[in-house]
Amino acid sequence: MLNPAQLFHPKLFIVLALCWLANTASAENKSITGKQPVSNPFLDLSIEELMKVEVTSASRHSQKLSEVPSAIFVITQDDIRRSGATSIPEALRMAPGVEVARIGTDKWAISIRGFNGRFADKLQVMMDGRSVYNPLFAGVQWEQQDTLMEDIERIEVIRGPNAAVWGANAVNGVINIITKKAADTQGALISGGGGSFERGFAGARYGGKINDDTHYRFYVKGFTRDHMKTVTGENANDAWHQARGGFRLDHARGIDLFTVQGDIFYNAFGDRLDKSQLSAPIIQAETARGHNEGGNIRLRWDRKFSEKSAIMLQTYYDRVDYRLLTSSIFSAESFDIDLQHRFPLFDKHDVTWGANYRLYHNKVSDTELISFSPREQTNHLASAYIRDEITLLPERLRLNLGSRFDHNDFTGMEIQPNARLMWTPDNQNSIWMAVSRAVRTPSRAENDIQLNTRTLGAIPGLSALLPFPVLAQLNGASNFNAEKLIAYEIGYRHQFSPQASIDISAFYNDYSQLRDLSVGLPLFHASFPPHLILPVGLTNKASGHTHGVETSIEWKPHDKWRLQSSYSYLNMHIHSDSPLRRIDPTTGSADKVSPQHQVSVRSNYDLSEKLQLNLWLRYVSSVDFYRIPGYVTMDAKLVHRPLKNVELFVVGQNLFSQNHREFSADFLPSFPVYIPRGVYAGAEWQF
Repeated sequence: MLNPAQLFHPKLFIVLALCWLANTASAENKSITGKQPVSNPFLDLSIEELMKVEVTSASRHSQKLSEVPSAIFVITQDDIRRSGATSIPEALRMAPGVEVARIGTDKWAISIRGFNGRFADKLQVMMDGRSVYNPLFAGVQWEQQDTLMEDIERIEVIRGPNAAVWGANAVNGVINIITKKAADTQGALISGGGGSFERGFAGARYGGKINDDTHYRFYVKGFTRDHMKTVTGENANDAWHQARGGFRLDHARGIDLFTVQGDIFYNAFGDRLDKSQLSAPIIQAETARGHNEGGNIRLRWDRKFSEKSAIMLQTYYDRVDYRLLTSSIFSAESFDIDLQHRFPLFDKHDVTWGANYRLYHNKVSDTELISFSPREQTNHLASAYIRDEITLLPERLRLNLGSRFDHNDFTGMEIQPNARLMWTPDNQNSIWMAVSRAVRTPSRAENDIQLNTRTLGAIPGLSALLPFPVLAQLNGASNFNAEKLIAYEIGYRHQFSPQASIDISAFYNDYSQLRDLSVGLPLFHASFPPHLILPVGLTNKASGHTHGVETSIEWKPHDKWRLQSSYSYLNMHIHSDSPLRRIDPTTGSADKVSPQHQVSVRSNYDLSEKLQLNLWLRYVSSVDFYRIPGYVTMDAKLVHRPLKNVELFVVGQNLFSQNHREFSADFLPSFPVYIPRGVYAGAEWQF
């Protein structure tokens, strides 16, 4: 009899998949009655047609993908469905240049072009244009960013700065998750399944219309994911449970389009902390559970006068309440309003201008681990931007000039200009180049926090004379400045044929005033147990430069077979005089935190009208700072459609590695975990 663990061995998975494949393919050769299966819109398109897919994140208006003078990659709904990804972070692994490393069941480190970490602070992320960047800690809390995966239309990933368009913190890249219009999600959808690590998941959506001009949808989803194992073989206590729901209403009236959209969610999660690094005088807890809950609502009005003339007004409100693992409780709410106007000027100018205001309010309770002074604060951000796309030679040469002017409460006015040139000598080739300036503004934590980061233990070699633990205490700095970047980029796209293309981009990034750490004189505290406090402050004395190359290749050797591959190379050099640079993963040793090489190869093959086999091979080189070796893994998804609107699937995750490490926590000393192999199966029904 098979051991349950053997059921998830990759060889057995492949054997079962091939058996199912042979059986179903045989059945396909027989006469089939009933309705025709659903067509696949993206696999049916040629590579040439895919390059004409329109994107909006690069310039805030629709452009053909092939005409964008930026390093941009689009993850389509078909890509997401075929990949077997059950979360947005997992789907982002498909984009070249994006570093996605899992820290635990509910925790990720995600960045672009370096400086990765749990709170990677140089990446702007949006959901339908709504910023989810957290200015309290700087970064994105990925466990909160979710929706029904089937409702995502596409994910636009811009590598490199786009601050002239999206403002501060769009330093190393922009990710915009765009959901489908309500009119595109009519009818009902039910999905569900479960397996070894993906213990159980279910989702449902219903879309309808009030009249021919007004469409709506509602959705709910939930899942439970298993805990991982620490490197010592213990339960990491990080099982993750989520419930989420939302709606969207679109109303079209003449040249106007109105949208109302909202979501609510609840997350329950946990962690196992390294007690040796969090012993008294901090806390004694080793395992802890926490939760967060919140919601948002977005309203948008679009008026389109012509293909080059439109006005947009959007506003949203977002609130989240947290109860963290360390018993810290805080709430955060934000309000944003954004105005944009686009119009043609003379014969050669396409002008876009706008203004934005954002309010961010938060309140934090003090604990033994973390405190803020003041506990409650409201911050404001006001900005204006302008962009001009100048046609120098019709259909051949275009120059984009623009800048954004942001005023924040911490560093005042920040100016972020941008210049991009796009040359298209013919229909098969395009070359672009860009020079940009971007800034990463300080977070409230960098100004107001007091964080008892680690208990370092007795001082080595002096334990007989001074047997006291040393507590490293990080303190915010009111004079902390913005981090600055000057970026130089160049890119080339070539269409070999309607079935093959290549996209190459190279960059050189020059960073200044990067966050660094300073050390003060130790202070003795006689409170039990007696200990030394080592004050750690924040400065802007570090600098650095990075360079790299990213390439993606698409090829359709057959009408029903599509191959996609990507390769990313990154080289980083950080300059820091801090005595703590060797133990600082966020800046001082950031060049040892990001993998130098990443490779992704995807094969999407329609074996028949009812059967699909999708394979995804990945390689990530070593992360030297955490002593994590490089790894190779593969995901596989087998899909069978017995009826037009019914889809059955089985997915194998991390089939080439039973357990592997990807990253470690950088602030809270969570135990490092192994990412497990997993298999899950499910079904989807649309009607």
